[in-house]
Amino acid sequence: MSARADSAVPAIGGLVPSRNRQGRQVVAALAVTQTIGYGVLYYAFSVFLAPMARDLRATNAQIAAALTLSILIAALCAPLVGRLLDTRGGRALMTAGSLLGTVAVLAWSRVESLPQLYAVFAAIGVACSMVLYEAAFAVIVSLYAGNERGRAKGLLALTIVAGFASSIFLPLTGVLVDRYGWRTALAILALIYGTAAIPLHALVLRRRARTARTQASAAAQERAAIVRAATRRRPFWLLVIAFTANGGAVATVAVLLITYLIHLGHPPVLAATLAGLLGVLSVTGRLVTTGLQTRLPAAYIAAAIFALQGVAALLLPLVGRSMAGAIGAVLLFGLGFGIASITLPHLLVGRYGTAAYASLAGRIAVFSVTDKALAPLGAVALAQAAGYGWVMGAVAAACAIAAFALVAYHRL
Repeated sequence: MSARADSAVPAIGGLVPSRNRQGRQVVAALAVTQTIGYGVLYYAFSVFLAPMARDLRATNAQIAAALTLSILIAALCAPLVGRLLDTRGGRALMTAGSLLGTVAVLAWSRVESLPQLYAVFAAIGVACSMVLYEAAFAVIVSLYAGNERGRAKGLLALTIVAGFASSIFLPLTGVLVDRYGWRTALAILALIYGTAAIPLHALVLRRRARTARTQASAAAQERAAIVRAATRRRPFWLLVIAFTANGGAVATVAVLLITYLIHLGHPPVLAATLAGLLGVLSVTGRLVTTGLQTRLPAAYIAAAIFALQGVAALLLPLVGRSMAGAIGAVLLFGLGFGIASITLPHLLVGRYGTAAYASLAGRIAVFSVTDKALAPLGAVALAQAAGYGWVMGAVAAACAIAAFALVAYHRL
């Protein structure tokens, strides 16, 4: 199935995988747009939360609900965006998403009420589904159809660069807010994003080659057949379980780690510093995972790292009151922080080929992205009701479920 699927559809970027120079240009362009996109459309929100709450006379929870809404909207859009990527390619879709994201951030800078804020973030959610990792991965996967080594290098390069989005844009946004106020800071960020992402998506991503109607129809039928066959069988749903469970666990730790470390008695500066290591460690984990994939099955590598994350979550309540214990647990958990993003494409392409990659990835994203949005809310409620120890236990259980699901997936 994989070989047939790979040959059925031209590359999403309209490139031949052997054209290495153009491939590097696409990967480099997407690395830039992903870094700025995540920085502006996602990470910068935390810096704006407090000043927006003051100006809009709202609580932090009411403001934070806007970001949750954005993530949920992105999850709902994922299947449709996946089908469009498979059938029409990434150039027009990602360019339109960049335009929408730029306009939405500009509109964000002018909101005067909560309903306006929520409307803006619904638009940002649509834009995120069109321009962030899922779309970029689909472009690279199709670009390197039949070239596993090139695909692995492209995905690794993209995620390494984009992994520094928070390290770049959190301090940058803080400086802009401090100097100009949050509304002007947003206008500046919108300008930065639009100036970079719109032309890069429009000019560097190549237009797909035109195909005859009969060929297009045959390709569409084959894509539909691949999706139907996949979603009716156990391996696909094991992937859904694995990456949904791990996504929720990672999102929970990302949101609650600083609060929990302070609860354990650590100074806020140390807690923030340790949490900041997660982004750096995600790069390390991706490098290790990509290197090991040439020697070991990708599913087993990810399962082992997910299991280690579960151990780290269990250890944190036990040893986390000491500085050494907290550092060790955070380091252990952080190694798996970014591996899902590069492991899922590898597993999907290995079993189903590239023809329907974006459609299948979009269906998984409905579950995994929704869990990333909702799991931290449930974790906060659990922490208030039963304590953070139970939250870490739930995180460990989710990591164990993810690990077992990947082991079962590989054995089928």
